[in-house]
Amino acid sequence: MTPSWLDALQSSPFFGLCLSLFAYVLGLRISKRLRTPAANPMVIAILLLIAVLYFFRLDFERYKEGTRFLSALMTPATVALAIPLYRHIALLKRHAAAIMAGILCGVLANALGVLGLAVLLDLSHWEFATLLPKSVTGAVGMALAEELGGTSALTMTAIIVTGLFGNISASRVCSLFRIEEPIAAGLAIGTASHALGTVRAFELGEVQGAMSGLAIAVAGVATVLIAPLFAALIP
Repeated sequence: MTPSWLDALQSSPFFGLCLSLFAYVLGLRISKRLRTPAANPMVIAILLLIAVLYFFRLDFERYKEGTRFLSALMTPATVALAIPLYRHIALLKRHAAAIMAGILCGVLANALGVLGLAVLLDLSHWEFATLLPKSVTGAVGMALAEELGGTSALTMTAIIVTGLFGNISASRVCSLFRIEEPIAAGLAIGTASHALGTVRAFELGEVQGAMSGLAIAVAGVATVLIAPLFAALIP
């Protein structure tokens, strides 16, 4: 049975908001103390939230209700990605063709990779359709998965895992493949790991972040157009 003080705390409309912010701030502190890519503040915050909700038997619906304030900020935060892109608009115009080609190649590589995995593991159509939009933002990916015959909840899980992996490994992968050009690095990160990867791209530099933000939008549109063609390959 939940203690009365804890029940009263949960009843606050700001409970979920405060708990989420506290977990993320604590995750940042732990990440700075450990100084390793594996200690990602977002991963730490997620694990802390899961532990607190489970250990104290907190009502998830009440917690979710409080996070609506954060959810409401997602759209303006995404739109705000256009600000650094505007600052580098001359760079975008100068390399427009190469940038678009790079993003489209990334989208095709993702689709081919998931197709190869589906063939190798003999995945069913709904499993393939669920994984196919894993590299786009949540709203686009979930809607697309449902349209293709997948399961949106599992798609969201795949999207989060993909984004977290990109956030954690982006700098190491760029170093491994010697991707030193800021534009190329930003496009690769944004195309492969959407918004969570873009957070890491901004840490690498403003150009990387701006190009990663652009890649999110273009890759989303390209995936919506290309995914149905690939989904038809696995009956």
